[in-house]
Amino acid sequence: MSLFDIFTLEPQDVPRVETENRRIVTKIPVPESIDILNELRKYEPISMSGQPPVVWDKAEGVYVYDAYGNKWLDWSSGVLVANAGHSNPEIVEAVRKQLDKKLMHNYCFPNTVRLNLAKKLVEITPEKLDKVFILTTGSEAVEAALKMSRKWGKNISDTKKIIISFEGAFHGRTLGAQMIGGIPALKEWIPNLDPDIYQIPFPDGYWTENTDFSLFEEKLKEFNVNSNDVCAVIVESYQGGGASFAPAEYMQNLRNWCDKNNVVLIFDEVQASFGRSGKLFSYEHYNVEPDVVTLGKGISSGLPVSAVVGKSEIMNVFPQNAMTSTHTGNPITNAAAVANIEFILNNNIVEQAAATGEILHSGLNELKNKYNDIIGTVQGKGMVAGVHIVKKGKKEPDKELAFKIVRKCYEKGLLMFAPVGKATIKISPPLITTEEQIKEGISVLDEAIAESIK
Repeated sequence: MSLFDIFTLEPQDVPRVETENRRIVTKIPVPESIDILNELRKYEPISMSGQPPVVWDKAEGVYVYDAYGNKWLDWSSGVLVANAGHSNPEIVEAVRKQLDKKLMHNYCFPNTVRLNLAKKLVEITPEKLDKVFILTTGSEAVEAALKMSRKWGKNISDTKKIIISFEGAFHGRTLGAQMIGGIPALKEWIPNLDPDIYQIPFPDGYWTENTDFSLFEEKLKEFNVNSNDVCAVIVESYQGGGASFAPAEYMQNLRNWCDKNNVVLIFDEVQASFGRSGKLFSYEHYNVEPDVVTLGKGISSGLPVSAVVGKSEIMNVFPQNAMTSTHTGNPITNAAAVANIEFILNNNIVEQAAATGEILHSGLNELKNKYNDIIGTVQGKGMVAGVHIVKKGKKEPDKELAFKIVRKCYEKGLLMFAPVGKATIKISPPLITTEEQIKEGISVLDEAIAESIK
């Protein structure tokens, strides 16, 4: 049986819930939704059926609604997308205005809304990052960053082609993104892995206890990698699978190592940026700057847009028309992104996320102390957290228990996506979530854990 089968399609009687933030008034999953769920499974690949079976009808602010009277407090942000809240009115209005202009697509031909987004991204990132390539998905942004870094390295030397990434990393679902990812199970389908990509243990301080930068250098020697042959290092500002941050000193040493060896340092911020961790960009926690940064998800709070921001010498390695994308700078999605960024900046959402994040992490650490035999660690910052579930009294992931806890939560009106990584319950509410809503969510999670371990 797959762990995802824990999200049964057999409607269950569950206690009625009626609070300001949650409402469950039917069996779960809703009996009337089963035909929809089964038809989706009929027409879509099986890979699309791994989330709690809630048929979304509407999402607004911090809430998700179905068409049957139920309401969930959302702790997923639709996989870390809705930073400014679902259907944020300012973003909706910006999209409506762009639609009224009757310009929905124009490929690489110039338009002013693309200029507005590119200019905005240059303004809010470090001064040395002066070029922007606007794309559609996070995976596409990562692929573009790798492609440019490889070409940049080749312009220096034919041997400068090695890319270093980290064990446990997730950079996307496309071929290149999965090859640099650090999760072996996600690469089993690839018969010809790139021999010039190497993974280093990520210094999260729990699963990898050694957080000294010397481990990075030792591993390169073990792999017989000449530092002069490395063109790029790509690292998530925090590892998405566990909301795991590295020590600041480690990242500072990595920045120095890249400078010393003329290596492009890429920070993957696809899920980490626009206030998610209590900083506008999560690399700011380390007091370092990237050479290239990949952006996505929370860049628009709802529509598909991503970007690569980097130094001219890297971003300009391909000539005209040699690196494009069909939906580059789409006017609708770019209008949403500009409105989203302005909403976040104008309403002090980053500062709010930092403050509310303190409440979130305080509550989660209280749960860790209460359930210390099955919560190995709580990681993250701001409005992203990873609750690492382990087998009782062991430092061994317990995926079945993690799935059961998430199921109990959605039955109670608290919505999260399926556990990720080693057995991590990922918590990522919209950044506009209030202190009171966070406390209610913590209470629900407490109930779910207690009921799951009976």
